[in-house]
Amino acid sequence: MEMAPVLSSILVMGVIVGIGAIIGKKLPLTADSRKLMIMLIVNVAMPCIILDGIFQLPIDRTLLTQIFVIFAIAVLFTCMGILLGWIGAKACKVPDKEARQLAILAGCGNTGFIGLPLCAALFGAKGALLAAVFDAGLDFTIWTVGVMLLQEKRKLTLGGLKELVNIPMFAIAGGLFVAVLGLEPPDIVKQLTGSLAKLASPLAMMYIGMLIPVLLHNKKRVPLPMLGLPLAMKLIVFPLVTAGLLFFFSIDQELAHVTLIQTAMPTIAMASILFARYAADEEMGAMTTVFSTLLGLLTIPAVIAMGNLILQHSP
Repeated sequence: MEMAPVLSSILVMGVIVGIGAIIGKKLPLTADSRKLMIMLIVNVAMPCIILDGIFQLPIDRTLLTQIFVIFAIAVLFTCMGILLGWIGAKACKVPDKEARQLAILAGCGNTGFIGLPLCAALFGAKGALLAAVFDAGLDFTIWTVGVMLLQEKRKLTLGGLKELVNIPMFAIAGGLFVAVLGLEPPDIVKQLTGSLAKLASPLAMMYIGMLIPVLLHNKKRVPLPMLGLPLAMKLIVFPLVTAGLLFFFSIDQELAHVTLIQTAMPTIAMASILFARYAADEEMGAMTTVFSTLLGLLTIPAVIAMGNLILQHSP
């Protein structure tokens, strides 16, 4: 993987995040404006970037196999990241409830808002599709394993499973169904999805930037050791362990690069919302999201460069 496109894409994203932060400082997000931004990103831009990728690719047996494999990889590696976070927290003698929260922050990344547009920029339509399926696997893990970890009674709820039924999931399933049947969407549909797909990265980065002033202003301070542990695990340890595993278990290079990038993503943007819903430490989730996003602009290129060196020597 060439590093120049990675660096330029991260730089562009960083600039857009900065612009969003300036806008958010001058015009803070309200509850309604947050809902509007999330609706545009999740229900319009992300489904269109998925469909645009599917419409540009011939869906053959090889690609279908890669889709199932990347979904399984996402579930397995996200569980591994959560386990690594939990082990790190217990090694630092963190109480059980906080250890489970830190584990989720260390294992679940922002594969939708940041990872998907980045993979689309680096690898084109196929990268966008594989990244979207990886994000679906991570969402599946969050709303099953993650929710059970946050609950004291450890049970799988119907409400958690309902969260898996969303428009991006429908875009993946519906787009693949149409493609497998060999149906050709009209040109106007292709043009529409292609145009709206271009909104995904700018809108997502702008939204993350606009969140930063709000979160920094409203949230209480979190102890540095409690903040540093999930940041180190999510941004450095987890992706490097992933690169090491990809070295020993030789898989398709496209899948390996998408997996490496997705595991290098900062903490999920919805961490504070998820924690608030299940009576966890909302402030901890919010602050980890903010600082991991800012630090991720530096660590993502470094981790990808180190991962490339490892993958280049894989058997």
